[in-house]
Amino acid sequence: MKTEIKQEWIYEQSPKEVWEYLTQSDLIAQWLMPNNFKAVVGHEFEFRTNPIPSLELNGIFYCTVLEIVPLKKLAYSWKGGLSKGMITLDTVVEWTLEQHKSGTQLHLKHSGFKDENFSILTGMTDGWLKNIQKMVNHLNSNNNGDTKS
Repeated sequence: MKTEIKQEWIYEQSPKEVWEYLTQSDLIAQWLMPNNFKAVVGHEFEFRTNPIPSLELNGIFYCTVLEIVPLKKLAYSWKGGLSKGMITLDTVVEWTLEQHKSGTQLHLKHSGFKDENFSILTGMTDGWLKNIQKMVNHLNSNNNGDTKS
């Protein structure tokens, strides 16, 4: 069974601009979910969305910042379940950024899915693509004040 999601994208924007969308709570909320993220190793934070009872998720993802290499790498745990005491999803999200010509190559690795998480893995594979597209749209609309196609 597949146990991780791996995706990558190329942006016209600099690593600094993309990094901001990965590490600033208000910007993360624009493309992913409301959160109380702080770019500090060891910081515990939550992403919040609507509950998904069919997947045994209460809509809160409990996370801890595991690693930060400014402008290059961000990693955090990503746990979910019916409550903080009933975790059924225990995964890790890793973002890595590389300079790519005048822009940025962004890599996502979301790992640690177990057999019982198959439905969540399937949904999140598509979910990451949709949410990253929202980030792209925000980055492009903030570039020169207009949206690029």
